[in-house]
Amino acid sequence: MLNGDDISYMAECMSFWKSLTDDERDYLVKQTMDLTYEKGSVIHNDRKNCTGVMLVVYGRLRVYIVGDDGKEITLYRLVERDVCVLSASCVLRNITFDVHIQAEEPTRILNIPVETYRHLEQSNQKVQDFTNQLVSSRFSDVMWVMEQLVFMSMDKRLAIYLLEQSALVGSDSLKLTHEAIAHDLGTAREVVTRLLKYFQDEKMVTLARGEITIIDHSALMRLSE
Repeated sequence: MLNGDDISYMAECMSFWKSLTDDERDYLVKQTMDLTYEKGSVIHNDRKNCTGVMLVVYGRLRVYIVGDDGKEITLYRLVERDVCVLSASCVLRNITFDVHIQAEEPTRILNIPVETYRHLEQSNQKVQDFTNQLVSSRFSDVMWVMEQLVFMSMDKRLAIYLLEQSALVGSDSLKLTHEAIAHDLGTAREVVTRLLKYFQDEKMVTLARGEITIIDHSALMRLSE
């Protein structure tokens, strides 16, 4: 059962809220579920199993795809106030690939069931507009990942990745394993290890077990350009 703060949070994060009738708002609130996940929990892993539309209250989610060879590539991350519609991909036309969603931190979400969201889309154009805007935004994120995969060297991609992670957590000390980075970038752990060793030799980072510390942002920025 959602409380008053949850309802206010939904109203702030979902631009269609003001366009809903009182009955639609009441219907949405009653159907929305309050869910929490531990770090490492897989929340969604099959487009045929519609999890619902997810609004992140706190925590962080990783959205990724898995190739036939088991290699993972991170598409984007979701943090506080972000809304995920690919977890309800069965309501989206022409989505023919599976996305996986995993909690990278203890995470709480407000989950709108698929049938509830579909009903609102059919009765309110503003909900459909909201969905289209989200899909367009995430498409841009995915295209950025594809651009890196196709056109950028791995050292440049790694430099961009480290700078993005630093901005995400607000720290130069990153609690990351080489395996986790390889999953995010869709490459082999050995490639990540070799490049990080090079970055360390060039005094851009220092390495410790399970931790990478950025010591020269300017050098990484130059490499990422």
